[in-house]
Amino acid sequence: MTKQSVLVVDDERDIRELLTITLGRMDLEVDAASNVSEATQLLGENTYDLCFTDMRLPDGSGQDLIELISEKYPDMPVAMITAYGNVDAAVNALKAGAFDFVSKPVDIKVLRNLVQTALKLSEERRSGGETTTISGRLIGSSAAMDQVRNTITKLARSQAPVYISGESGTGKELAARLIHDQGPRAGASFVPVNCGAIPSELMESEFFGHKKGSFTGAHADKEGLFQSAHGGTLFLDEVAELPLHMQVKLLRVIQEKAVRPIGGRGEISVDVRILSATHKNLAHLVEQGHFRQDLFYRINVIELQIPPLRDRDDDVRELTGVILSRLAADTGEPKGKLTEAAIGALRNYSFPGNVRELENILERALAMCEGNDIEPDDLMLPAHAPRPQSPSRIEVERTTEDVPLPPHKSDQPLDDYISNLEREAIMKALEETRYNKTAAARKLGITFRALRYKLKKLDID
Repeated sequence: MTKQSVLVVDDERDIRELLTITLGRMDLEVDAASNVSEATQLLGENTYDLCFTDMRLPDGSGQDLIELISEKYPDMPVAMITAYGNVDAAVNALKAGAFDFVSKPVDIKVLRNLVQTALKLSEERRSGGETTTISGRLIGSSAAMDQVRNTITKLARSQAPVYISGESGTGKELAARLIHDQGPRAGASFVPVNCGAIPSELMESEFFGHKKGSFTGAHADKEGLFQSAHGGTLFLDEVAELPLHMQVKLLRVIQEKAVRPIGGRGEISVDVRILSATHKNLAHLVEQGHFRQDLFYRINVIELQIPPLRDRDDDVRELTGVILSRLAADTGEPKGKLTEAAIGALRNYSFPGNVRELENILERALAMCEGNDIEPDDLMLPAHAPRPQSPSRIEVERTTEDVPLPPHKSDQPLDDYISNLEREAIMKALEETRYNKTAAARKLGITFRALRYKLKKLDID
């Protein structure tokens, strides 16, 4: 079996020798060059699986070499060797097409991790196995979605941090998973974390872990999210919700590629790719001083924009078919079918909640429709202007005249309030009909199928 080969480009002899020895111990063939001219000649004469290049070279820059390799040898990953703490150079290299970067002085463990990941990617690129499943998991044939798929394929080839922007419900986490699954880290963990769901006082422990006895309640060592994602991908969802003190710590971990658990005496190296997302305007938050500019530039090396559903209404028919098939499989019911009028109504709707809202609309319509044909009225789409609720919308809330409506508490989510009203009305109807579901559905003014859907949704046994 032919050994894999690496090209090292650095004008410092000590660095060249260190990398040559280290890579040689990994059973790799190594060629070394001290400037851009020598590197260009070697690239023309040989085929390499990976290239390391210094940022500053006697006859040019590593940036120039990265751009050359990206253009002429796109299947070969290239990593930048940067001076300690030079984040700007690293970010520019990643934007130019670099796979990753390593800082001087070179940490051998970090170097080994980078090489293993890069060589895996190089192998996948040349075998052509990187785009086998992406179209099957990202639904839509519109030009907007084709562009998203193409961008994801390119992003999967890099280790650059990616910032995924888009409205709520557009599928930002799905895009992040696809970037992970199509890249060389696919065999390792994909760890998603909702930054807005972790209490501020627990964030450091959750992200970096802690040692037993480091604080009250720390009864055992705990691994943090960065350690859990080692070798894989950490997806920071709703990253805009991170408090400023955690933004500082996160920036340091990204730059140093190491974490220090609470109560720990030393740092632990972590090899993690960072993907982040939020539905908020992160650049605007930077201007307002709510998000650190240096962290923003570090996680926003490449931005992937997920279009809202209203901008790709051509995909509505395809999306509804897939969602209805899944709902039928989940419930064991026959697959529902939208009439052309219903499809037209959906295409004209603005979908403030995007694909997630479409799923909820179809699930509700499937439960409420008579038979399997879904008409526009079954969709119960909100009107653009306020209008009285139709009987179908308030079917359960008007069950009996003597059901008093409890006051809505200001801190209670509206969905929870409505669910409680529905639950009380359904329970009263069941009691009055001696738990005859058919009679209870008739009393509530809904179909038996709709009642069965409500019972399942509200977890009523």
